Amino acid sequence: MNKPALFNLKRPHQFFGLGFGLGLAPKAPGTFGTFAALPFIFTTMYFPLWLQIVFAVVISIFGIWACGKTADDLGVHDHPAIVWDEVAGFYITMIGAALSWQSLLVGFLLFRFFDIAKPGPIRFLDKRVHGGVGIMADDVLAGIFSLICVQALFKMGYLPF
Repeated sequence: MNKPALFNLKRPHQFFGLGFGLGLAPKAPGTFGTFAALPFIFTTMYFPLWLQIVFAVVISIFGIWACGKTADDLGVHDHPAIVWDEVAGFYITMIGAALSWQSLLVGFLLFRFFDIAKPGPIRFLDKRVHGGVGIMADDVLAGIFSLICVQALFKMGYLPF
């Protein structure tokens, strides 16, 4: 008897949970998955700040479902291919930023740093919260930390936006 394929991008929750398939990259799936946030960032960059925040909340809540259901399918709590959490985290990082290649690069590097290093409360959430909420929570917090840094760099004049 053949074992069913674990990944099935035809299933909506996996299509999104796997970051439109970018999470299936053989190396650094989280880094590649982060790029799936770019269409959302570019689409909403001229929206009012309040609407960007609402959109961040919506994609984060949606991610709890998509990531949790995909993790159940795969039988692994936070499989590396599940990257919608990175999508939400990088989107949060760029809320309110006037986009330039510099701001995108700095935001991307800061988000990846906080996501990988998992300092303090980010590590706590990663270790203690499970299911879809657990998959999303540490990246949402990494996005908030990165957002604060991007905005501080802007206020200090280090980012040209």
